[in-house]
Amino acid sequence: MSTINRSQGEALTRPDGTPIRVLAVDDEQSLTELLSMAMRYEGWEVSTAGSGLTAVQAARDVRPDAIVLDMMLPDFDGLEVMRRIRAEQPDVPVIFLTAKDAVDDRVGGLTAGGDDYVTKPFSLEELIARLRGLLRRSGATTVRPGSQLVVGDLILDEDSHEVTRAGEEVALTATEYELLRFLMRNPRRVLSKAQILDRVWNYDFGGQANVVELYISYLRKKIDAGREPMIHTLRGAGYMLKPAGA
Repeated sequence: MSTINRSQGEALTRPDGTPIRVLAVDDEQSLTELLSMAMRYEGWEVSTAGSGLTAVQAARDVRPDAIVLDMMLPDFDGLEVMRRIRAEQPDVPVIFLTAKDAVDDRVGGLTAGGDDYVTKPFSLEELIARLRGLLRRSGATTVRPGSQLVVGDLILDEDSHEVTRAGEEVALTATEYELLRFLMRNPRRVLSKAQILDRVWNYDFGGQANVVELYISYLRKKIDAGREPMIHTLRGAGYMLKPAGA
């Protein structure tokens, strides 16, 4: 499964300007975590579930704009999950995840009312592109004309690539910018070195994971120097960005 850069197309939101909501359902926690990271990088809100029953309840709670749904779940299959959710939310788009050789699953999912499918192992780029297409066609989205990330007094403009803190411009290199954008898209979340390498550098540095420490230090000198710190190290876990004083 490949890594993904944030889509180069326009940012999508719900018509009221709030983030897109996606429900990702799979009993492999590592997969739902990867899906969540990719979709949060798009600026979307993601809920996850590892079984059919929890998926139905999650859909009832969050009213998702789209669902990524594994066909094989520990209690009942994806078709039954879709049937139960669609009983309450008849128009929610569903994209199925199926095994590579499960032709019957793919045919069954589409004939039962699924909107699309991807086969495992799949490309995250492809899945995000498919989701964006489904969301546009469903009418659940609108184009966000400008895109600013705001955490405390730190602002990153994704259109102009300008960064300011407390109104003062911060000059960043391309890699520093991508690292800060990833941190700002996941505020108050602990991000491991492995997650940062996967997202910012798009491949595994292996023994060179200290590149993350190096670039975090660069960012601190530009973002936190002379100010109350926003970038925090959680020893043995990773890094977190949060508003100063929070």
